[in-house]
Amino acid sequence: MPESTLEGIESRAQGRSAVWGRRVFLLALLAFVVAGLTGLLGVATTTSTATEDGYQLSLEHATRARAGLDVPWRVTVHHPGGFGKSLTLAVTGDYFDIYETQGFRPDASATTRDGNMLYLTFDAPPGDTFVVAYDAYIQPSSQQGRSGSVSVMVDGAREATVDFRTRLLP
Repeated sequence: MPESTLEGIESRAQGRSAVWGRRVFLLALLAFVVAGLTGLLGVATTTSTATEDGYQLSLEHATRARAGLDVPWRVTVHHPGGFGKSLTLAVTGDYFDIYETQGFRPDASATTRDGNMLYLTFDAPPGDTFVVAYDAYIQPSSQQGRSGSVSVMVDGAREATVDFRTRLLP
C-alpha cells in the first residue's frame, strides 16, 4: 500500500510539458488537414508554351501530384498552313515511367526511341492545330517525380521545346 495517494502522479513541470506537447501535435494535425482541404496536397497543373519558326507548342501538365491520382498531359501544336503529311514530337522517354497509362489519344502512327527520347509520329490533322493527350495516372508505387522536355521535330531538328517537371508528394 502506498503511503500517499499522490505517489506516481506527474509533477507540475511534467504536466505542463505534456500539455504543450499535445498543443503542438494538434496544431501540426490542423495544419495538415487545412493543407489537404485547400488542395495543397493534390494535383497542381500548369501550361507552358514555346514558339519557334512558326510552331507554337503548348503543354498542360501536372507540376505536383500524388500516387494514384489522374493527371493531365496534353500537347497542343499550332502551325499556320498545317503540318504536311505527319507531325513528330520528341519527348523525354523515362518521364513516362511514373505513369500507369491507357495510351495517347490519338494513337501515334509510329513510335521509336533512342537512349533518351521517345519519338511519336502522328498523321497530320487537317487544319493548323494538333492536340494529343496522354490518358494516365501516377503509379501507386511512384515515389519520385520526373522532369523532361517535349519538342516539335522538323526535318530531324528539334524546334519549339518545352521543359517540364512533375513533383510527387507522399
